[in-house]
Amino acid sequence: MGVLMSKKQQVEKVQKCNAVVSAFQAGIKDRPPAPKPTEAPEEGDKTQQTQANNSGEEKKTEEHAEQQEADQSAAPSTSQQCSLPGREECKVNQEAWSRLRDGKGVEPEDLDKSHQLTPPAFVRPKREADDDQPVEIELGIREQPSSEEMCDVCEVWTADDLYPCRICTRVFHDGCLRELGYLSTEALQEMRDTAHTVTGWSCYYCDNLNLLLTEEEMYSLMETFKQCKIIPESCLVSDELLQYRHFVSKQQFDKDLTDEQEEEVLAQFSALDPEKKGHIEWSDFLYFESLAVLRKLRTENSLVRLLTGKERDKARSVFQSLDLDKDGVITRAECRQAQQSWFQKGTKDSQSCNVSSISHVGPICESSPASSGSDRSKTDDSRPVTWADFLKDSAIYILAARPNSSAMHIRMPL
Repeated sequence: MGVLMSKKQQVEKVQKCNAVVSAFQAGIKDRPPAPKPTEAPEEGDKTQQTQANNSGEEKKTEEHAEQQEADQSAAPSTSQQCSLPGREECKVNQEAWSRLRDGKGVEPEDLDKSHQLTPPAFVRPKREADDDQPVEIELGIREQPSSEEMCDVCEVWTADDLYPCRICTRVFHDGCLRELGYLSTEALQEMRDTAHTVTGWSCYYCDNLNLLLTEEEMYSLMETFKQCKIIPESCLVSDELLQYRHFVSKQQFDKDLTDEQEEEVLAQFSALDPEKKGHIEWSDFLYFESLAVLRKLRTENSLVRLLTGKERDKARSVFQSLDLDKDGVITRAECRQAQQSWFQKGTKDSQSCNVSSISHVGPICESSPASSGSDRSKTDDSRPVTWADFLKDSAIYILAARPNSSAMHIRMPL
């Protein structure tokens, strides 16, 4: 019977093999050079001297082989004849062995990151044949996905200093992310402050909502940007966003925006500029447009398939907290409260369904939820919503809450 090994055990085995190889190479470097003969043997004693040399070389070969075997079974020792760089290398090897014994593995700062930590190549998803088919997700069965054991960048295990993503199961070293250059100093500090809290932190995969688009969907979006002369990686002011919205309305509906729709665009601008800088960042604009494409081209079942195990578990917790009588049904009004609750990621408090706690968002849809509440019929508010319907209705809002930015990347539900 085979023996199953955990990922941690496999990594430890590989690290030990690498350490043994390094120890062997260090032992080879520490070997003193073979002495050169100072005098040539006389012709009369040439044959006897050759035989003596051969026997001496055989003995030396056997001694070196025994020495190499001893070096492989133990940590490398520093030779008195090795040079200064050789001693430093041996010291590094000894420290690596010490870390292995302590169970910490190799620290990311000790890795030779040159030509190793290259940015990953993002591969856009492809839609499957059954992408639009319903997917059955049980309410009473929690998935509880566990985070990975190794850093997603350097693929090295350490006992601590790993920062998990709140969306997927990846974990990262802050040093590795710094070397990749994906996060600024401010973003790195935010990761250290929030990754191990209830608020959580999204990795650069999950934070980038644009990566959810397929090649075809992204091509369509980029063509619209080119026609509107939108420059990637640039900030947008309110006039530029209005001009872009006018163009899209003209292209899709063959008409200009009304005054009411222009006010809505300005409200969207305010939601994407929570710090009141007077402009919106390119990433926030791109995420907003990416969600608009998903909402337009994808079915609800397709959006549900994009959710991760952690997101589905959080959706279960929110639904069960609203389903007080445990009959698997909540009201439409409670469903809207849950959808708004996803956008509390900017606060230090835990997720809840208190709508008043997110009053800072402001109206970013056709009409403010507060102003439209009086016009909403009580029949619609009390309409029953099952777990399956709740998940389909909430999927787009759960995805919109992925970025670490405090900007609102989607219109809130009415």
